[in-house]
Amino acid sequence: MATLPNPLRSPAEAGLLLPPGTFVDSTMNGPWHEPLLWYGEEAAVPGTWAGMRDLGRPVGLLPVLIDGGMRNELPQNWDLAPDRMSYAGDHEAEEVLRGFWEEYAGDELPPGDSSVIAWPGLAPVPAVAGPDTPEGLAAAIADQVTEIGGPMAGLRAGLVPARRSADIPAAIGWTGPTNHENDVARLCAVLRSWEDRFGARVVALGFDTMIVSVSRPPTTAAEAGALAAEHFAFCPDNIQQSTLSTLEVYAEKAVLHQEVWSFWWD
Repeated sequence: MATLPNPLRSPAEAGLLLPPGTFVDSTMNGPWHEPLLWYGEEAAVPGTWAGMRDLGRPVGLLPVLIDGGMRNELPQNWDLAPDRMSYAGDHEAEEVLRGFWEEYAGDELPPGDSSVIAWPGLAPVPAVAGPDTPEGLAAAIADQVTEIGGPMAGLRAGLVPARRSADIPAAIGWTGPTNHENDVARLCAVLRSWEDRFGARVVALGFDTMIVSVSRPPTTAAEAGALAAEHFAFCPDNIQQSTLSTLEVYAEKAVLHQEVWSFWWD
């Protein structure tokens, strides 16, 4: 849910001097009544994300990198549906995750996880904090993925009117996980919980992908194992469509000590 008033309605009046870019107000059901986001014309480079953060924060805009993917699918071609979204604050993260777990775990967990049926509850806050602040690490991760010549070079800088990083997907009406959940605000409730427990920030969004920075990742196998169950509930494809084919392997390779979480919904 966007912060009001929306400074993207009139950037000049909000004191914003934006570089060349595109204001997106197109949705699955026609034009929206205000811009949902802005993204730049040029590829982002190291420092761009932090610059956008500093530019937008005083007026209620948050940065996110836009990933067009191999087919260069930029947001005006995404299936945005802001009218479909509820408010993240109306949902409880554990209730959302438990519901997904109970729906998917019994039938869709790999055979090696067949004994893990009961919802294990939310993972604890890691006992050891990372060395960086959430914002500092998010900027560092953004710099890494926008490195010139790197595998993700070509990401665009974006600005979204949102109250907190976790709300960015719902604020633009993002439907990347539509085969898993139509109301992405429910997943944003989980992202809010991850912000609070793990220092998570949404760094990048693609058509159906998300990159999250994590300033307080799990540092023990027990912490990572508990969180792997949350990841499965949040995005089953991370395990079902991956070589990391069990919760145990996923916890070890994709969660333990990992400062970047990536999600993809088929």
